[in-house]
Amino acid sequence: MSWRGILGGVLLLAALVSGWSAWRHRAGITTPPDDTSSSDYILGDFEIVALDKDGKEATTLRAPSMQRNRADETMTIQTPLFLLPDDNGRHWQLRADTAWVSAKGEEMRLRGNVNGDSPQDGTTPPTTFRTTSLDVFPERNVARTDDKVTMTRPGIIHSGVGFEADLKSSQYKFLSQAKTRYEPKAAR
Repeated sequence: MSWRGILGGVLLLAALVSGWSAWRHRAGITTPPDDTSSSDYILGDFEIVALDKDGKEATTLRAPSMQRNRADETMTIQTPLFLLPDDNGRHWQLRADTAWVSAKGEEMRLRGNVNGDSPQDGTTPPTTFRTTSLDVFPERNVARTDDKVTMTRPGIIHSGVGFEADLKSSQYKFLSQAKTRYEPKAAR
C-alpha cells in the first residue's frame, strides 16, 4: 500500500468520525446546561476503529484528545495517529500535531509535523512522507499541500514545494521546485 492509500484511509476515518459523532448525538449525550464551553463533547485517550463495507478494518484512530465544537459541529483532534492497513494487514502510520475535521467529513486538515510511514515489518521498503500540513478532501479523492514535502525510499529522495495526490488513481505530483536524488548506496 502506498502513502496515497494511507491518505485514502484518512478520508475513510473522517467519515467514521462523522458517523461516530451522529451516533453519540443520537444517544442523547449532551453537555450539562451550566457548562459554558464551546464543545458538546470531548473524548480523552481513545481509539476508534472504522470498518469497511465488508467488516474489515479500514482505519484506526488513536489520540489523547478530540473535541467537537457545538456551534459548527467540527472536530479538533490532538496528536492523532491514524493506522491504515494495507492489503496484507500491515499498518501504515499517519501522524500530525493536530487534525481538524469538517462537520460533514468532506474536509480534513492535518497540521504540524505531518508524518506518514510504511509498515516496519521488513517486507515493505521503508517509505516516509513528511510535510507541515496536508488537506484531504475525501469526496473528491484529493490530498494537497502548498508546503514543502519530502518523500523517501531506500536510495531515493523526492522533494518539492506544493503537492497534490489523486487518491483514487494513486497518482501524485509536486507543484514546484521538484527534485529527486538517487543514492544507490542507501538502497542496499
